Amino acid sequence: MTTRLIHISDVHFGVEDRTALEIARRAIDAEAPDAVVCTGDLTQRATHRQYAAAAEWFAGLNVPVLLDPGNHDMPYYNLWERFTDPYKRYQTLKDKVGGELQSADVVLVPLKTTVRAQPRFPWSDGFVTRNALEDTLARLAVLKGDPRSIIVTAHHPLLGPANAPKNPTIGGDDAFAAIAATGAHAVISGHVHVPFDEMRTAGGHSMRMIGAGTLSTRLRHGAPPSFRLISCARGGEIATELREANPAV
Repeated sequence: MTTRLIHISDVHFGVEDRTALEIARRAIDAEAPDAVVCTGDLTQRATHRQYAAAAEWFAGLNVPVLLDPGNHDMPYYNLWERFTDPYKRYQTLKDKVGGELQSADVVLVPLKTTVRAQPRFPWSDGFVTRNALEDTLARLAVLKGDPRSIIVTAHHPLLGPANAPKNPTIGGDDAFAAIAATGAHAVISGHVHVPFDEMRTAGGHSMRMIGAGTLSTRLRHGAPPSFRLISCARGGEIATELREANPAV
């Protein structure tokens, strides 16, 4: 037995790719996964209209939906709301379309990598606060000895490219090492709009990093729109299949 997930990210309603979304929706209908996991950037500018479009699309999938917030999901134009209640609009969407995954094969644990502001500009890259990491580690501690595959979900990759001189996610190295030390098997994320699947090491601990591409028009580095089918069995057995959301494929 395996649990099957479809992992999407960076839909960016407001600049979404309608063709890619339709291809993903048809795949979800055909595959009938146990859940759809979207690791953030649900909207482009977190406007009410963009959130309404996201709610309509996710509600139409007819499978449990699990969401993480991305850096684009906090208000851009309403600075008062951004600083006083940055996740209000996101939480409204999550309450409306979010679901739960009950699985004998895999457990998903969220890690928040977004902040309302940070000591650099722009504020788009990841920032793992101490409180966010401690919350995730506490959830993972409860799972010690759990036979299921343990996957952490986040918007930003915890580590940068292997050859990059600097990690764009502040606190990412420490977070990766601490999470890997708990025995978690993988972290799935988005943000970079380019898919990846690799084993990485930090702080003497290794863990798999899996990234979905984007379903928006904001393509990067020649990578087409894409999403992943992830099949999970107990004991860290995780298989992934990249699907390009391209009409020509």
